Amino acid sequence: MEYQFRDIEKKWQQRWKESGAYKVSNSNDRPKYYVLDMFPYPSGAGLHVGHPLGYIASDIFSRFKRLQGFNVLHPMGYDAFGLPAEQYALEHGIHPAVSTENNINNFRRQLDNIGFCFDWDREIRTCDASYYKWTQWIFLQLFHAYYDRDLRKAMPISGLIEAFEKNGNADHPVPNPQYAIQQFSAADWKSFDEKTRQDLLMEYRLAYCGTGEVNWCEALGTVLANDEVVNGVSERGGHPVVKKKLRQWYLRITTYADRLLEGLDKVEFSEAMKEMQTNWIGRSEGAELEFSVDGLGLRVYTTRPDTIFGVDFMVLAPEHELVQQITTPDQKAAVEKYLEYVNSRSERERMSEKRISGVFTGAYAVNPFNGANIPVWISEYVLAGYGTGAIMAVPCGDQRDHAFARHFNIPVTNIIGSFYNGEEANPTKEAMLENSGFLNGMPMKEAMSFIISKIEEMGIGKRKVNYKMRDAAFSRQRYWGEPFPIKWVNGVAIPLSESELPLLLPHVDSYKPGPEGEGPLANIPEWTNKELETNTMPGYAGSSWYFLRYMDPGNENSFSDRKVSDYWNQVDLYIGGTEHAVGHLLYSRMWTKVLYDLGHIGFDEPFRRLLNQGMIQGSSRFVYRVAGKNEFVSAGLKDQYDTQALHVDVNMVDGVELDLELFRKWRGGEYAEATFVLENGKYICGVETEKMSKSKFNTVNPDDLVLKYGADTFRMYEMFLGPVEVSKPWDTKGIEGVHRFQIGRAHV
Repeated sequence: MEYQFRDIEKKWQQRWKESGAYKVSNSNDRPKYYVLDMFPYPSGAGLHVGHPLGYIASDIFSRFKRLQGFNVLHPMGYDAFGLPAEQYALEHGIHPAVSTENNINNFRRQLDNIGFCFDWDREIRTCDASYYKWTQWIFLQLFHAYYDRDLRKAMPISGLIEAFEKNGNADHPVPNPQYAIQQFSAADWKSFDEKTRQDLLMEYRLAYCGTGEVNWCEALGTVLANDEVVNGVSERGGHPVVKKKLRQWYLRITTYADRLLEGLDKVEFSEAMKEMQTNWIGRSEGAELEFSVDGLGLRVYTTRPDTIFGVDFMVLAPEHELVQQITTPDQKAAVEKYLEYVNSRSERERMSEKRISGVFTGAYAVNPFNGANIPVWISEYVLAGYGTGAIMAVPCGDQRDHAFARHFNIPVTNIIGSFYNGEEANPTKEAMLENSGFLNGMPMKEAMSFIISKIEEMGIGKRKVNYKMRDAAFSRQRYWGEPFPIKWVNGVAIPLSESELPLLLPHVDSYKPGPEGEGPLANIPEWTNKELETNTMPGYAGSSWYFLRYMDPGNENSFSDRKVSDYWNQVDLYIGGTEHAVGHLLYSRMWTKVLYDLGHIGFDEPFRRLLNQGMIQGSSRFVYRVAGKNEFVSAGLKDQYDTQALHVDVNMVDGVELDLELFRKWRGGEYAEATFVLENGKYICGVETEKMSKSKFNTVNPDDLVLKYGADTFRMYEMFLGPVEVSKPWDTKGIEGVHRFQIGRAHV
């Protein structure tokens, strides 16, 4: 008798649905276990076979834990806000809410086909007002909090105001050393007008507003992401792009840097993942000191103050505030030309640039220890947002500095003796210092602490811990995102009250940017008349806390009842890709720590154990077109011709043999008249393993496989491909053997 897998699977999936087989209770005497997948962005392309890998693994594990007697929470939802839906709306005239709803319905259909044990009563969508009401609420908790460095935790801003009223800021230094007001007394605080007070408080808030640079394209009338800018022009249309300063919101994640590092010792993440987060945070110890440039102070942070006598030049970020002030008249034209070049470049391009470039400003800094004049340059490899936006360059000890010095014929001072061979830098810490004044003959490791004490003694700097991580940008000049619950009145950010939440995203018919690069909400008079913030929150806002909402999704009075979150506590097993290692995971960990500090939850790490699934790679297929002709040569013969490799849809290839009739009909008949040079009567395609991607035509739709082989076969085959953590290529041919095994089981 034939194995009727379609009928069997549909019957039981319907039975599970009707009986609420996977419905989970928040009150249960059994021990809890929380299994969570990183929820998907519902793209228009739907799921391909790579997406369900982690879902299948978590599903199997959830069933296993249920059989062990655990009350298992295994939910699913959608990370539904974001740029792709808005871009789709711009290109096709479909409102993001409509396209997102359609995409979610398609995802749900595909997930149901595969037969997962999700508790669908807990489904969440970050674009639903009932959800983003609480995203806005958490933003307000961040806005109304500051980080107490003595207590090492977030505290209500109201307590800071009380401290200012009693003692000024004697116990709470301004976090930004460049802010105009550094110290003030209680009397000063009381004398400040409201605008000055609010501006000062903004310097302490965990969610704060500042000014940030964006990529502005005048021709397209929009702000572009870094990856939408290539060599100073827009990827779409090739239009000029310039840097523009706009109002931006940020999260003060840097204040949590040490706790984020310490927290890694309390979680079960892979060593590779811990290393990625550690490197991203980039904690370092050193000194911040000041050099004099024409009477102006130039602050520099260095992890190697012991090399102070080997400084042969200084490099400023081209955007550094001192550049315009110190550039000499004879260098002004060259500096301005270089600035024009740098302003056309994205930060990513600057960081990845291998070519050495820079311009001398004509100014000199004075070494505070020997009075030497040090030439001051600007170069794109120094970024204003990292450290102080300026470096002291020691060519004998840093290879990048060495290459720069050689390129511009800057003399190199050797302070490490035989450790420097004159050809390449040596970052050693083992040398005895030479050419170093009072440090001569001192081991570098000893000199480190000694020179920092000298710097502090002279009053030109201090010992400092620095972080490579920067505060997280938290606003976008886009439409499809959470509105900020903020009004601007006379230049002051006024938070909405909790009773006014949710602040609903208004329906619009146009998603074009507002004036001068503002978000599309700036085009709505009803919005601007209320003086509401025109930026929206970024895609990661809703995903930073979604694991908490699954616990209590229907609660209208809280993001999650405290008793419920105390029961479910941390996610016991979190499964997702490594691409979120330094974005989503860090933001989610910070939000959790803030909510813990403020007493809203009872744990300060969101995920107890993290499993990073490997990637199911696409096995791409290629055809080879003869240059200048509509003729295609089989793979074994291509070297006899001048050919160009083209991706071809894997769904029209059986193994490696191309279905010529399907190919002729492909892409609207573009190849209907094509001719072929065959091998033994067959066209054999080239093969390459790549990332599974729609653009490479190597995606395989799980719907087709479930229809042909059944959900059980599909799930089993994905698990048989290899360990979940390992990346592996997809080969549809292999599923046949698993299907035969399933048929054999059914007959037994």
